[in-house]
Amino acid sequence: IFPVGSFHDVSIAIPTTFPTVSMDLRRLLPLLLSAAAVNVQLRGRDGGLHSGIHVSGSLKSDFPFYHTTQDLQAEAKRLVSSCKASAKMKKVQKDYVSIDEIRVTATSANQSATSAPKRPNRVSLLFGEHSRELIGPETGLMLLKMLCGEERTKDGLLEEALKDSEFQLILNANPSSRLRVEAGEYCLRENPNGVDLNRNWDEKWDLGTANSAEQSHGKSPFSEPETQLVRDLISDFKPTTFLSVHSGTLGLYMPWAYDSQHLAHRNREGMLSVLKDLDEVHCKCPFGAAGLEVGYDCPGTSFDWVFDHLKAPFSFAWEIYANPSEGDNLRRRWESKVAKMKLQQISLLQSKELSDLYADSHSDFWNSKAKNQQECFSNFNPGTEEDYNVTVTNWATSYLSLAIKTAPLVKKHNAD
Repeated sequence: IFPVGSFHDVSIAIPTTFPTVSMDLRRLLPLLLSAAAVNVQLRGRDGGLHSGIHVSGSLKSDFPFYHTTQDLQAEAKRLVSSCKASAKMKKVQKDYVSIDEIRVTATSANQSATSAPKRPNRVSLLFGEHSRELIGPETGLMLLKMLCGEERTKDGLLEEALKDSEFQLILNANPSSRLRVEAGEYCLRENPNGVDLNRNWDEKWDLGTANSAEQSHGKSPFSEPETQLVRDLISDFKPTTFLSVHSGTLGLYMPWAYDSQHLAHRNREGMLSVLKDLDEVHCKCPFGAAGLEVGYDCPGTSFDWVFDHLKAPFSFAWEIYANPSEGDNLRRRWESKVAKMKLQQISLLQSKELSDLYADSHSDFWNSKAKNQQECFSNFNPGTEEDYNVTVTNWATSYLSLAIKTAPLVKKHNAD
């Protein structure tokens, strides 16, 4: 739009008197103007001007070790084309949304990508449902590097993971809003329609709300093009292990999230055993049923839907990063709670005393707002390259370990 190397500061007032036109403009502006410095003001139906959006490539200037949307796509394409395993990538589109899917499976020397045998454990990983949670897609990209043999793993870990599992990676599930986050709107969680994509799935959706802060679930289940595309991709893959990755606190969760009273019965002990083993190595943080652990109702989540509608034996949502001061405090309180519960012989899945652990958190499963853009970034993402590297390596490794842990249980489940 603008000449390379030029700088422009333009204020654009967009009337919303004409909903169709204005929504198209609001959706397309971040896509069209992301490379330029543009100050965009959206005029609401009440005639007032909303706060400006300064699109200036802030992520790259503030935190150059993170990948932009363009970087993620380019890296994924490069890795898929040179992958030592069998990898393929496809793009799906609907309305203003375009989402990439990557699939990886092991291929022996005498097999083509199309003739590789199906593995019993189909592991689907979903990243970036909330655009401000940038660290999630970074761990997914690191996982892809490991799967394709570019990043080294512990001896035998990659081979063990690929032996019985194939992988589906969706790295960027909220692409349009992510562009605005990359431009410095570090608090932005919802899609361009103001909908929380992890409340828009058809799993107890009617228990949600359309207008409370950070909980807008949309006009109907799957009303958003992002959730429609992701639903179709995951349904086609038919996962036996599903993971939705988030940040803002630390926690490893299993169904249900839709309220704080109900527990999943199907494969409850199997899921809990997997979480317990992985928690000890990778998190040392709260784990168990999401709604019961956090004490906060979250209807309409992706991992509840996959567990209920696709009947995946294993379905999880993980919170993989907290501001270090909050994370350390959470771990201390968690260890104290667990010790007390052991003394009282209370099961993790029976306890209703853990919700206070998250009272000050920024979890996907707890409603909390930061004060400013910089605080938002530090609440959801590592702010130093050292912390970033430790985080992406730890959690990418945990995803391989997840596949290894669930694969024999899936085989047993299939045999039964």
